[in-house]
Amino acid sequence: MDPIADLLTRIKNAQTIGHEVIEAPFSKVKFAIAKILIQNGFLAAAEKKGVKGKEKLEIKLKYEGKEPAIQASRRISKPGQRIYKDVAKIKPIRQGYGMAIISTSQGLMTDKEARQNKLGGEVLFEIW
Repeated sequence: MDPIADLLTRIKNAQTIGHEVIEAPFSKVKFAIAKILIQNGFLAAAEKKGVKGKEKLEIKLKYEGKEPAIQASRRISKPGQRIYKDVAKIKPIRQGYGMAIISTSQGLMTDKEARQNKLGGEVLFEIW
């Protein structure tokens, strides 16, 4: 199973029916993704809950009026086929209205940050 795709699906499904908060199994990668999405205005908050070995990631979803802040997302690099891009091939998503999350040698970052730092890497997903 793909844990990042699972997280994106949980967020999409919860926003479709108007939930305020979701829970997902905790991992450092998912927490780092949630922090990036909070910084860029796609989520409201995220925190780690529970005891060691049974941690959960609790995410507070963000809405603009009644519309979800996240319109859509698309998984790019999958466990069966990894997609890597050089910095020269990383382009803005939806003319700058969306973003891609890229796993670089210096950690997870947005496509804009990767271009500024002149880093390529594995393109995990796009979101807008």
